[in-house]
Amino acid sequence: MTADLETSSTDRPTGWRAFRAGLARRPTLYLTYRIGVAVVGIAVLAVGVLAIPYPGPGWAIVFAGLGILATEFAWARRALGWLRDRYRQGMAWYSARGPAMRVFAAAGTAALVVATLWVLGTFGIVGSWIGVEWEWLRSPLQW
Repeated sequence: MTADLETSSTDRPTGWRAFRAGLARRPTLYLTYRIGVAVVGIAVLAVGVLAIPYPGPGWAIVFAGLGILATEFAWARRALGWLRDRYRQGMAWYSARGPAMRVFAAAGTAALVVATLWVLGTFGIVGSWIGVEWEWLRSPLQW
């Protein structure tokens, strides 16, 4: 009797595996789950890609989005592994370049952030809050 209880408890999936096994038995629910994972993963991935040039966790968000997608899609698992390797290679290259490259990269990142904020109209909005209405603060996208 003890042997039956031990084998039955180890054969039965528990936790997350039990949840996934339950989904697999219901094709419509499983498809809905996969679509939900795809939507959430792509949304997180898109936010990460947009956040890459800015100070903060842009790459971490990209890896999180691919990690979400990798729970359901083999192509995302492969892409995550490939991107992780390329990121490590790029950071090794960047680290080996010295202080001049770091200053250049910081200046380039700062210029990209300022240009993006200007194009999105942030300087014009903040200027209007404090009563500064200079024409050059307005975004080129505004009429």
